[in-house]
Amino acid sequence: MDDGLAIAPHGLAVREIEGRGRGVVALRSFRVGDVIERAPVIVVPRAEVAPLRGTLLDDYWFWWDETHNACALGWASLYNHACPANATFRCVHESRVLVITAVRALAAGSEVTINYHGDPEDGSPVWFSAR
Repeated sequence: MDDGLAIAPHGLAVREIEGRGRGVVALRSFRVGDVIERAPVIVVPRAEVAPLRGTLLDDYWFWWDETHNACALGWASLYNHACPANATFRCVHESRVLVITAVRALAAGSEVTINYHGDPEDGSPVWFSAR
């Protein structure tokens, strides 16, 4: 059950991933369905983040709803994109939390990835050269 509480991402580390920059790595194994992280977010009207369009920070926002973006705290903004991904994210609007959950088993030492389109299997192109 998701209680909406933000907790520290236990069992994770941020590391340099060859050819991908920084990413999140599992320090322990995770089973399918395990919550990897509950990251609090700051919800911002999209008009307020418009000046950041085209800057480095533009790549770190999550789409929250039709009129807002979210700045994820914790390590949620550091997960790299993959298709297929081994984790997924879900927006919990009432508690302003982003929940990262394993959709595949992860061994200790594995990079945790999400699909930036939301669906772990979505092969749609992204706005950068995916590796």
